[in-house]
Amino acid sequence: MTAFSDNILQWFDQHGRKDLPWQLNKTAYSVWVSEIMLQQTQVNTVIPYYQRFMQRFPDIRHLAEAPQDDVLHHWTGLGYYARARNMHKAAQIICEQYQGHFPDTLEQVVALPGIGRSTAGAILSLALNQHHAILDGNVKRVLSRYRTIGGWPGEKAVEKRLWQLAQALTPATRVADYNQAMMDLGASLCSRSKPDCDACPVNTECKARLSNRQHEFPGRKPRKTLPEKHTVMLLPQWQGQVLLYKRPPSGLWGGLWGFYEVDTPQQVEPMADKLKLGEFETQQLNPFRHTFSHFHLHIQPLLLQLKSPPVADAVREDQQLWYDLKQPANVGLAAPTSKLFSTLTKTSDQQN
Repeated sequence: MTAFSDNILQWFDQHGRKDLPWQLNKTAYSVWVSEIMLQQTQVNTVIPYYQRFMQRFPDIRHLAEAPQDDVLHHWTGLGYYARARNMHKAAQIICEQYQGHFPDTLEQVVALPGIGRSTAGAILSLALNQHHAILDGNVKRVLSRYRTIGGWPGEKAVEKRLWQLAQALTPATRVADYNQAMMDLGASLCSRSKPDCDACPVNTECKARLSNRQHEFPGRKPRKTLPEKHTVMLLPQWQGQVLLYKRPPSGLWGGLWGFYEVDTPQQVEPMADKLKLGEFETQQLNPFRHTFSHFHLHIQPLLLQLKSPPVADAVREDQQLWYDLKQPANVGLAAPTSKLFSTLTKTSDQQN
């Protein structure tokens, strides 16, 4: 298997990415942050988020001691917010159990919230040059094509075969460079839709290329029809401020600030009474659809223009926030919340 890794490393020396922000002054912490951000997210999107995040939370202790709202605020727009919540919780565990030093064994790292086998291997190999194979989405694509391993990689049997191949091909030396090269190769030449097989360093042995079946691998996830759900989001507004509440720590948009919701327009009045909003005028904003991995959510935003100052509710004070559109609070917002704030800001600017 040496020829495979030799060719991969030679390609990396010429074409691999070596100047990404998290590759400079590498630490286990910086690699960890980047690896979590890069899950489900493109490199170009991640870079500015990573830079802002590291400026605010330069080390594990800063992250552990920060309020969760602040962490989620710096994650707003990246999506999959459980990643941020898990990082925050893991940082606190590292401070409690490892005196703020990132653990250095695979078993210890995998035990942390939000870190699986491949991410742990990537952190320890890229930052500490330990000998661990990795198997992220890019690597799965390269290996499944290289040895025509069919089936969806999310299936246990398929994943097991890919892990066996990944371990067999990982060289004894230059593991950090090799793992980075495999991720780079999958993200560039061996892309899902337009693989550049002519430029690939292992094209002479790639079974998918030799049989002209590149687009069959890896197998796609069996498609399911996503269920459709509906909600009415309430946007009570008073003098440029909009009412938000903090969602429960787990579940949909866990720990983020969002709008109160009802299932039907008939429930708006009872909810407004419950929130002690007083009299208001109602304006429907343009509806839109937000898609999650497991369902579509149809959102009907309803702007409630209050006619008198809102009544403070001491019972809910720590879970409610009158969000000032001109002086935004540093809190984590779900994507639809940010989208609706943009709509309100544009409308306000046009009126002024």
